[in-house]
Amino acid sequence: MLGFDYGTSNCAVAIMDNAQAKILPLANNSAFLPSSLYAPSRDMIVNWLFQQLSVAEQGHFKAQRLMQLQKGQVALRELKEDGMPTELFFGHDALAKYLEDPEEGYYIKSPKSFLGASGLLPVQIQLFEDIVAAMMANIKQLSENYLQREVTQTVIGRPINFQGLQADKSNQQALTVLTNAAKRVGFKEVEFQYEPVAAGFEFESTLAKESKVLVVDIGGGTTDCSMLLMGPNFANKADRHQHLLSHSGLRVGGNDFDIQLALKTIMPSFGMNGLLKSGKPVPINGYRQAVSINNINDQTEFYSASNRRFLAELIRDAASPIAVERLLKVHDEKLSYRLVNGAERAKIALTDHDQYSIELADIEQGLAVEVNRNKMLEANVRELNQIAQLMQAAVEQANCQPDVIFVTGGTAKSPVINQFIKQQMPNIPIVIGDHFGSVTSGLARWAERIYC
Repeated sequence: MLGFDYGTSNCAVAIMDNAQAKILPLANNSAFLPSSLYAPSRDMIVNWLFQQLSVAEQGHFKAQRLMQLQKGQVALRELKEDGMPTELFFGHDALAKYLEDPEEGYYIKSPKSFLGASGLLPVQIQLFEDIVAAMMANIKQLSENYLQREVTQTVIGRPINFQGLQADKSNQQALTVLTNAAKRVGFKEVEFQYEPVAAGFEFESTLAKESKVLVVDIGGGTTDCSMLLMGPNFANKADRHQHLLSHSGLRVGGNDFDIQLALKTIMPSFGMNGLLKSGKPVPINGYRQAVSINNINDQTEFYSASNRRFLAELIRDAASPIAVERLLKVHDEKLSYRLVNGAERAKIALTDHDQYSIELADIEQGLAVEVNRNKMLEANVRELNQIAQLMQAAVEQANCQPDVIFVTGGTAKSPVINQFIKQQMPNIPIVIGDHFGSVTSGLARWAERIYC
């Protein structure tokens, strides 16, 4: 049985070994596999997935995806004729393939960000289910290769809310996609657990006395808070409902910090905040759409033919056309992920350094943007305030103060964010967990509890 953290930024799996959670090595012996996929053609994803399924599941899948499979066969044939690879790439390998030639192939980062989105057509939901299933099939195979046995039971982590709008409907759509994908690739029993609750279970294994714990989990796509009653006397209980005192969650996380950092620090070099020849400000909407890699509608609009015509007109009308020409290059060469990846690298670098230079020489020779911790703080004031509101909401719903705050999630590793959290409840002790592993380990603990 596996604890499966299908995360927005990274995926990880763990098992229990001698009463301790053990996170399994995945690609290149790393415990964490970035949540990204690259395909030489989007249409071939469904065919690659078809080949990974059992014979019995292939029959069901073919009945549901016949048209997509036929399109995929055409794509595969064309790729082979052109001497192109026909495999999918995951994690760091996926990003590397995308950066080789952003105009070619199909790259998606953080598909979890799209789960539960409103307005998705059935064919789009099917595509995301296939992408999720492909990623799960890869991770399941890597896990089974390491363990040398089949794994058919899993507990998958989930946020409190996948999306902000129509939360109940959104959550059901997302859970259906995750369940269908997991069962399609061979997980026979699938359960879910809130990610902050799972992190709390891992923290509980260290407690010597009963405590009210406010778990703050700042992940790649969401921030979730849970107030939990925890302690050594509860650790082996399978029914913990009465100990789960409150929950709050919002779709704000590491991706949003990256996007805002890109918007506020990189995009001014592409003409944002500039002026037209008329003296009016350059329209900002296209800049926001360019970096909104977690918003299907924004990305569709930015890469539309009509927007390209608009950008060409904007270059003509801009007081500084050279800067806006860089935005047109982003459009033509599909560089949105490239820009946000630069901001993400800066965010990570600012964990250990006060400042960082985002190199953009592949867009224009000599182009670079300097960022520092203060600029990161300024860029993300709204997101930080939303996190503060979530913490307060969890406390108010529980109608009690926490004895300790347990902070986890990769985004919380940033000193900028860490310091902000400490300022919210200065009189309550804070424990910093394993930023990337607490949720995964807690899911493994819960899997053992419910399946054994």
